[in-house]
Order: sequence, then C-alpha cells, then structure tokens
Amino acid sequence: MAVSGRPLRILVAKPGLDGHDRGAKIIVRALRDAGFEVIYTGLHQTPEMIAEAAIQEDVDAVGLSILSGAHLTLFPAVIDELKRRGGGDITIFGGGIVPDEDQPALAGAGVAKVFTPGATIQDVVDWVRGNVRPRA
Repeated sequence: MAVSGRPLRILVAKPGLDGHDRGAKIIVRALRDAGFEVIYTGLHQTPEMIAEAAIQEDVDAVGLSILSGAHLTLFPAVIDELKRRGGGDITIFGGGIVPDEDQPALAGAGVAKVFTPGATIQDVVDWVRGNVRPRA
C-alpha cells in the first residue's frame, strides 16, 4: 500500500510483435486479485507507447512480458523512453522466455527482476509486494 493510501499502480505491457498474451493476462488478474491497481496495455506496444502510458497512468512499476526473443532490445528501449519522460524511478520487471545468460545485461540496463518459465504467479505477486515502492 502506498503512503497516500492508494494501492501500488502497475502497468503490464507486451512490447514488440509478440502476439501471445495469455501469461500477461494471468499476471494482470493475479496482481489485481492481490489488491494492486493494474493497467494492461494490450499487444504490440512500442517502447514509446509503453513509456507514455506509464507516465500518464502515474504507475509505480512496469511489467513487461516477452516471448519473442527481443528482450535485449525492447526492455532497455522501454527504460530509455521512461527516463526521457521523467520516469526513470519507475521499477521495471519482466517475464517470458529470457535465457539465464541474458539476465546480467538486463539487470545492467535497469530491469529489477525477470521471471522465467517455472516462476509461479505467487512468486510475481510476492516480489511486487516486497520490492515495488510508491513513486515520490
């Protein structure tokens, strides 16, 4: 719960051309059921669209879901766009098919956590609850 009394606001997005959103929708529902305010942007979002929505919605975190293999390009591009718009303090996390060897590069780019196959819905909820803080 944020200091203002409002629940944390989380934006969940599907960057790029990836057309598989079942997992993202499951995470959206789980986060809502856990008491967070969640905005889902839908499929085929550009980094610019995701960053703009995050700023407009005044979110505390952005969750990116990607299965296409473009995570090393799209995750940093979203982070760069957020920084350009004054949202460099928004927590970024993601999920999808991300090889272990790519995780250090994503962490270096500013991704706080990546959930890979095998992570449970409760893992995501617990991580958000324990690691996402309200923006000042």
